[in-house]
Amino acid sequence: MTEAPPQFSELLPPEIIHMIGRLEFLARSAKEGTVNGRHTSPHKGFSVEFAEHRQYVTGDDLRNLDWRVYGKSDRYYIKQYIEETNLRATLIVDASGSMAYAGDHAAGLGERERLSKFEYARYLASALAYLLIRQQDAVGLVTFDGGIRTYLRPTAKPSQVRTVLEELARTLPGRDTRCAATFHEIADRIPSRGLVVIVSDLFDDAEAIKKALHHFRFKRHELVVFHLMAEEELTFPFDKFDDFRCLEVEGRRLNLDPSTIRASYLERVKSHLKSIELACGQMQADYVPVNTRTPVPEALFTYFSQRRV
Repeated sequence: MTEAPPQFSELLPPEIIHMIGRLEFLARSAKEGTVNGRHTSPHKGFSVEFAEHRQYVTGDDLRNLDWRVYGKSDRYYIKQYIEETNLRATLIVDASGSMAYAGDHAAGLGERERLSKFEYARYLASALAYLLIRQQDAVGLVTFDGGIRTYLRPTAKPSQVRTVLEELARTLPGRDTRCAATFHEIADRIPSRGLVVIVSDLFDDAEAIKKALHHFRFKRHELVVFHLMAEEELTFPFDKFDDFRCLEVEGRRLNLDPSTIRASYLERVKSHLKSIELACGQMQADYVPVNTRTPVPEALFTYFSQRRV
């Protein structure tokens, strides 16, 4: 029997709301937007922090003339300031078959609760959406497996939290993964630079993923990658001859002795993770490895406490 999806309200339990109340997300680079907020804009305006002078031209507001400069140079100059603006964030959540895996050691919200990687991703994305809307930023959502399944454009309306949570609640893991190709498609669809948050196990060719992540950076997005893995995927503790079933291709099974492949498997996993981590470092993206045995609030708090603007 298929387990019923959660109600959207269940994706923001009290312990997450309480923790988020102590957090703040500040963008590291200039962001474009239309609502005054707490992030630096690439545009010059007349608001908070002084940036530079420029020579007066007909039509400029005389209230912004710098009379001290005029007194020294006998020329008219305008004071320019750096605008603060809202952040436009796009949350990209992997809903492929591999995300349905829930190991014996998954923790979720508490020590007694086991969540699949996708359920874990739901909580992460819900918490981030709530945090960003709470600070008057715009949030959008993309879910994907073999391609884009849902595309919600970013908006800062308070009702967007409910819209995002409802979409996450009714989404179930699909089948095959095409991370790299889908990331390229998403990068082309996001209209203006902002924040891109990826929540995925990144089960795809590492080189292809790296090129796709560079596409986001080429479009001048700030990038945060939550790389979700289950404890068993990281340690491969299996010791009995058994069937291993693929969660993305119907009917694909392997009957094997785990001890014969453990060393090579662990080496390949280590290489894959390191490759993605190094690529993120080179493009100044946040790489956040997450083991699903870590409770969601702890994983979020650790990330925000380590993040530096």
